[in-house]
Amino acid sequence: MTSAGTPAHSPAPDPAPVHYLSTLSFSDAWLDRLRERVPGLEITQITAEKAADVPDEVWRRTRVLHTGGVFPGPGQAPALEWIQLDTSGADHLKGTPAWELPVPITSIGGISPVPMAEYVMMMVLGLAHRLPRAVAIQRSGVWPSLSERWNTLMPRSLRGATLGVIGYGRIGQEIGRLARAHHMDVLGLKRGKAARSGAFFGAAARDEADAEIYTPDRLHDFLARCDYLVVTCPLTDETAGMVDAAALAALKEGAMVVNVARGGIVDEEALLRALRSGHVAGAALDVFDEEPLGADSPWWTEPGVLLTPHVAGFAPDYEEQVLRLVGENIERHLAGSDLLNLVDRGRGY
Repeated sequence: MTSAGTPAHSPAPDPAPVHYLSTLSFSDAWLDRLRERVPGLEITQITAEKAADVPDEVWRRTRVLHTGGVFPGPGQAPALEWIQLDTSGADHLKGTPAWELPVPITSIGGISPVPMAEYVMMMVLGLAHRLPRAVAIQRSGVWPSLSERWNTLMPRSLRGATLGVIGYGRIGQEIGRLARAHHMDVLGLKRGKAARSGAFFGAAARDEADAEIYTPDRLHDFLARCDYLVVTCPLTDETAGMVDAAALAALKEGAMVVNVARGGIVDEEALLRALRSGHVAGAALDVFDEEPLGADSPWWTEPGVLLTPHVAGFAPDYEEQVLRLVGENIERHLAGSDLLNLVDRGRGY
């Protein structure tokens, strides 16, 4: 183990065929292209929801596992050498036997920054232009008076407004680029200066010098300047509950909140109270503490809120980019080279 708690990577111990198991549902054409890229790769695809959906014999032969959330039990996959997640985060592995396995874990981080940044700016523009109110008017079927339109649909100007991003990594930097195109001031909050290695698809990494960077110990100073708060950070022990009642109270009066990270980072009850008091003027939420969101959740009908069902990270060219990343990582694994998007168990992502 390394000092960060991440297993050191080593090449495959023998020349036997590498058995790659996917618990996802890729097309035959996708699998054929992976075979072409890595000749000799032995591929098994089983669309699975739990470990029991995979026969024990397959688990025993698996050396590379590509999955979103299906992991072998203790001792079930003795030949396993590496886990490739089909998720950007690794929070769902914490506390599971898979997290303790002495094998590297990699993510697909870097595939979604462009669509996620576009989603965030769509929501920022939607909140600025009173989209929740406009949707409510459409559903009512009643054309409002000029006075009502003037008083309830007047947009906010983005020019000169301050957008703060909690988690100023690959996604945050792409959001910052788009925000600056609207002449917004950009703040980023991140843990440190250290860059994280990994694949980045669809956009070049941005220069942090274009944003004013804060560290978590200055969270409330950061929040006090935000007209728009965007949450993109991973869910870890450090970020769980980070945007709590005190943090929301520290926000500039009338700020808007956009959460595309994970449920558990923003205190939902505190946010609901802040919206109803008027301290927070609106919110766009793509993630929740419990998913699917229950039919009786107040978020479905809360005024001033735009809601989507965890779709901000959907990438239109997902399969092509995953093929590039997985193919590259398998080649690196066979060569004993560093893997892309290696999860740091010490950091939790």
